[in-house]
Amino acid sequence: QLQLVESGGGLVQPGGSLRLSCAVSGFTLDYNVIGWFRQAPGKEREGVSCIASTVAFQVHADSVKGRFTISRDNAKNTVYLQMNSLKPEDTGVYYCAASLKRRYSCSIDGTLEYDYWGQGTQVTVSS
Repeated sequence: QLQLVESGGGLVQPGGSLRLSCAVSGFTLDYNVIGWFRQAPGKEREGVSCIASTVAFQVHADSVKGRFTISRDNAKNTVYLQMNSLKPEDTGVYYCAASLKRRYSCSIDGTLEYDYWGQGTQVTVSS
């Protein structure tokens, strides 16, 4: 059974950093697309970042460009989201998701269907 499990969330002050992990089982990570999404209180879920099987192909939301970095470790079947210079507006539940529809490109604008989702991990940025 394909599963994704997020971890690494927590409480951090503005300007701080967190690294989220997405552990994947049940499919070959290096052949598929992984996206990170978040849902802030009272708002709909939005795309944050995604990474394709070609590591160089990555997409980041304008709100996180220059602050967030996505990477993968295929040997560990894990995708990471490094979040730096965190802002209060980054607060929310962060989800990783896998798309089986593409391999060499990805998007987070709603045009690419993500087939499997993790349970989410809470990130709170507050002073």
